Amino acid sequence: MTANNGTAVEEFVLQSFSEEPGPRILFLAVFLLLYLGALAGNALIVTAISLHPGLHTPMYFFLTNLAILDIVCTSTVVPKLLENLALKGGTITYQGCMTQLFFLTWCLAAELLLLTVMAYDRYVAICRPLHYSRLMGRPVCALLAGSVWAITVLNTSVHTGLMTRLMFCGHNQIQHFLCEIPTLLLLSCSPTTLNNVMMVLADVYFGVVNFLLTLASYAYIIASIVRMRSATGRQRAFSTCSSHLLVVTLYYSTVIYTYILPGSGSSLENGKVVAVLYTAVSPTLNPLIYSLRNKDVKVALGRLLSYC
Repeated sequence: MTANNGTAVEEFVLQSFSEEPGPRILFLAVFLLLYLGALAGNALIVTAISLHPGLHTPMYFFLTNLAILDIVCTSTVVPKLLENLALKGGTITYQGCMTQLFFLTWCLAAELLLLTVMAYDRYVAICRPLHYSRLMGRPVCALLAGSVWAITVLNTSVHTGLMTRLMFCGHNQIQHFLCEIPTLLLLSCSPTTLNNVMMVLADVYFGVVNFLLTLASYAYIIASIVRMRSATGRQRAFSTCSSHLLVVTLYYSTVIYTYILPGSGSSLENGKVVAVLYTAVSPTLNPLIYSLRNKDVKVALGRLLSYC
């Protein structure tokens, strides 16, 4: 890759959270614990659901997909962050940056689509229970999950391909601890109009459209819960949806801030905190949110741990 001024960027410099030894070691310990917690929690969710026949239902099938996404997402970013913290700052090769960009963009988009699918699943279960087995049968679930992965791979391939067409002329200091589209576009010395247009289109589809679909599903769900005569039925229906609603709120708020409201200066500093939420904190919290508020998952996890 050759730039206009005769230089080529072969690596990028990633920012660290702190250059001071005390805070740096603290950040290293915190992120290591978050990473190990995310790996262990999501792996336990996948294993428990896979080994427990009573959890072989659409809701837990999609939850397994979410856990796998969380493992991939946090593993795409946090190991490199830990390396940079341990080495007092660090670099990432151009190829490594594009690889991280690909998998991070893929995971973020796939999780947004998957959360929409999970909201639809809860809508059918609560609002159309008599048709649930037909509308959410195994072929339908497999088609929905496959569509999530395929659509997001196509989207990510387009964005990564467009990014590799850009030239980076000398300046290689990324104002972030990871490689993502908004920060890389700020470094490019090539026209980025097409990249920006495609990013807006992706934001509208993955962010706005899917958010509205999720919102519509929960509007119908809440209306159905309010009309239930049984207090036990209302409590059970709300319990099955509250965990997912909490995850949706956390995830959409962070991703929308980063990709729909990108900026510069102090907002970039805030963006680092937000990125920590969706790459480290959210993958760690999701298994806790779903397991602590779900009796079936807690039982399955208890049986799994008793075998160990």
